[in-house]
Amino acid sequence: MTKSPSRTPRRLATTAAVAGLAAFGLIAPSTASATGIDGYGASVQHAAVSSLAADAHVSAAEATAQLRAQQAATDTVHAVTGALGQRAAGGYLDAKGTPTVNVLDAAAADQARAAGAVAKVVRHSSAQLADAQGALQALPAVTHTAIGLDEQANRIVVTVSDAAKGPALDRLLAAARGFGERVAVEHVTGAMHTAIYNGEAITGGGTRCSVGFNTNKGGQNYIVDAGHCTRAVSQWNVGPSQGASFPGNDYGLIRNSNSTGPGEVSLYNGSTQRISSAATATVGERICKSGSTTRLTCGSVTRTNVTVNYSEGSVSQLIQTSASVNPGDSGGCLFDGSKGLGITSGMGGGSSYFQPVGEALSAYGVSLN
Repeated sequence: MTKSPSRTPRRLATTAAVAGLAAFGLIAPSTASATGIDGYGASVQHAAVSSLAADAHVSAAEATAQLRAQQAATDTVHAVTGALGQRAAGGYLDAKGTPTVNVLDAAAADQARAAGAVAKVVRHSSAQLADAQGALQALPAVTHTAIGLDEQANRIVVTVSDAAKGPALDRLLAAARGFGERVAVEHVTGAMHTAIYNGEAITGGGTRCSVGFNTNKGGQNYIVDAGHCTRAVSQWNVGPSQGASFPGNDYGLIRNSNSTGPGEVSLYNGSTQRISSAATATVGERICKSGSTTRLTCGSVTRTNVTVNYSEGSVSQLIQTSASVNPGDSGGCLFDGSKGLGITSGMGGGSSYFQPVGEALSAYGVSLN
């Protein structure tokens, strides 16, 4: 998985997330209009609509309507799964953006439908899937593999890169087979790794990463970034690293001593997107990410609670998406309109992985600018 420092070569400081470099661009407040999507700046709306229209083979108008309804749909998923408790086995947005909840019995299905969600009766409970995932993750970690929850298929998926080798892999695959239908194995090409390249964006010690989210605490600006970046570099061009949680997690903190820290994401076209809140990612949610290498790219959340086994160590509870990420994007931001969702951690096998931003904000006691 490549952790991608985001590049914002030209301007360090003043863009969004942070200090220095524009690694992660946040957004400027959007203006509501008859054709606008609440919370989306014009550039992000264009990119998100184009991405969804291409992926789902729908018109721009249909894609716009789906994105307009997305916030209410994700709210429904979280409200219904919360109300059902153990009778629900997760929820997601389907290809058309419809809130869908996995349930274990007919009564729960009726309750979900009454609350506005599509109910899907499934075989495996959240506890059963968690037990399987926990058992697999308790085995010796196999570099270039990932283990995550596929709520749409009601199973755990073990993703194996063609770079994964050795006896430990054989034990992992044997254990996966032992869980029957609860666990599926998928094979992908391309190693999973973190990557910090020389270059622009926030720099230090010959290393480049992208800016994550501009935050503050007690009147001081900080940048919440990828932990693999702040662990590797003690002094950036924007200020010193103040913390790093990696592996295990992938978040870190940089004291922003040399630049302003507007709460906006750089979109690499002269515009920005305002980030006004942090939220939890939902499977099926359409998202965008900003980074200094691939700049603004969009896609959807494909899995949550994913453990990725980098060569530097394992990171758990990551968000998996289809948005394009490459080396140099590490630390950059994942967002849905004005909602911040995650920090770019890495990539591999055609997927990108993000540390949930809410956990980082809570760990350091900082607030979004």
